[in-house]
Amino acid sequence: MAKVAFIGLGVMGYPMAGHLKVKGGHDVTVYNRTAAKAEAWAKQYGGKSAPTPAAAAEGADFVFTCVGNDDDLRSVTTGKDGALSSMKNGAILIDNTTASAEVARELHAAAKAKGCYFIDAPVSGGQAGAENGALTVMCGGDAATYEKAKPVIDAYARMVGLMGAVGAGQLTKMINQICIAGLVQGLAEGIHFGKQAGLDIEKVVEVISKGAAGSWQMENRHRTMNEGKYEFGFAVDWMRKDLGIVLSEARRNGAKLPVTALVDQFYGDVQAMGGNRWDTSSLLARLDKK
Repeated sequence: MAKVAFIGLGVMGYPMAGHLKVKGGHDVTVYNRTAAKAEAWAKQYGGKSAPTPAAAAEGADFVFTCVGNDDDLRSVTTGKDGALSSMKNGAILIDNTTASAEVARELHAAAKAKGCYFIDAPVSGGQAGAENGALTVMCGGDAATYEKAKPVIDAYARMVGLMGAVGAGQLTKMINQICIAGLVQGLAEGIHFGKQAGLDIEKVVEVISKGAAGSWQMENRHRTMNEGKYEFGFAVDWMRKDLGIVLSEARRNGAKLPVTALVDQFYGDVQAMGGNRWDTSSLLARLDKK
């Protein structure tokens, strides 16, 4: 059992922290910007809540963060009453936020200056993956720190891998989002085309999902997409945030991402339709719009 702090109890962080307490058997203290949510978590799981990130992190062996973006991450780690201000020598900061590789390197340097260690560890699998403890975790950091952290991360993960040095986890998550963006647009176009052609989408998918066109998105989202329901998972606003990080990094490293840039614009169209909180499969709504 380790002493663990978890900072950020959104739709992902709340169940992830729960798995660390219940499945991992760790002594968990949580912090959330909305204190009532942290108190509710403590009541549900039998852990403790703290009034600041620094208070949560004090004495912890492992400090997890899972917040919205780079600025949120800086606020809860290096800002006033941030976690790094109270972390003990040798503690490990593990960031599950989908953020930039740049901020990962910043936090690595800040942690090192405090005698601590850092791993960037963004996750994939959505709310369902978090709730089921079946997330994919992409890590960046040194091998020795990773080996210490992995048994703790395992509490909420189905797959954990070390991708390289600090920042490599975030870069891998960017690739994940690139692949999803193009795939969902292709699925949306396929369903839209099939409807326009008068085909039975269920029958079509039953056949093509067993071949080379098959994917998790096709298996799990085709039915709700066909029914025009977009309330299942990762929101468009968050996908645009992620794609913004991807495209910024591509400008830096010279990668050419024409499809990703186009799909990002399409998600902008969905936002303009009022679909900010629709899930990412809502690209079909843009095509079906009369």
